[in-house]
Amino acid sequence: MLRLKCLRGISRTSFYAKKYIKEQSKLFPVLPFQNPSQRSSCRFLDIYQIGNKEAIEKERARLKDEMNRGYFADMAEMKQHDGKIAMANKIVIPASAAAKFPMLEVCYSNGSSLKLPITSAGKDVNTLKLNVPKATLLCLSFRASAQPMVDSWSSPFLDTFGHSADVQLYEISFIDSWLLSRNPIKKLLLKIMRKPKPGGPKDVLQRQIVYSFGDNYYFRKELRILNLLTGYIFLLDKMGRIRWQGFGSAEQEELLSLLSCTSLLLDEK
Repeated sequence: MLRLKCLRGISRTSFYAKKYIKEQSKLFPVLPFQNPSQRSSCRFLDIYQIGNKEAIEKERARLKDEMNRGYFADMAEMKQHDGKIAMANKIVIPASAAAKFPMLEVCYSNGSSLKLPITSAGKDVNTLKLNVPKATLLCLSFRASAQPMVDSWSSPFLDTFGHSADVQLYEISFIDSWLLSRNPIKKLLLKIMRKPKPGGPKDVLQRQIVYSFGDNYYFRKELRILNLLTGYIFLLDKMGRIRWQGFGSAEQEELLSLLSCTSLLLDEK
């Protein structure tokens, strides 16, 4: 009798697993960050960690944390203040009090990868070949709802610092679907998202669109990011420290603060 119940349990689990993969396959033609209900990737505990009590406890804590904060909580916040979960900094954060931005691997639509932020302390081979910017604006979006918010910051930023070689701008889209992060599908997805290069004259500063694939829970936790429907804006100095931060859509006063703080970083020795 017990064996029969176990077999039924396995059969039921297999059914739901197949159903999940089928639903994910239907979503593939649509960019993953356009589906707000898809909050996190399908994750499995490494088979080598099944007997590891510390890994299991860590996973339990994570599941509890994610269950306490769901999609409907994000939606309630969006309805309450349209993604403006906090006001941006009014002044630049002193270097001595600034936190480091966590290292993040991203890739361009052509498949080439890069580790952000690019800092003067970086020892990566690819980093050494690049010019270290004095100021870097990172615009993070986890869902499509954040893209208009990101544009409200990046467009005025480009207009102001378009001729500066000491500034860089990255728009990072996070794709946390387990299925879409698998290599064959990932390559196809990047190919679909590849855009033709615009013609005409170009400024020195370009909007660089990059993607981060896979689980981003611990990255978000380090930056205290909870609501995935809003946009997050970080201004970093040449050491990769967070010197200014904004949220949601830009207001005029906040934009002036961002531009002023960027100018201060450019003047820092």
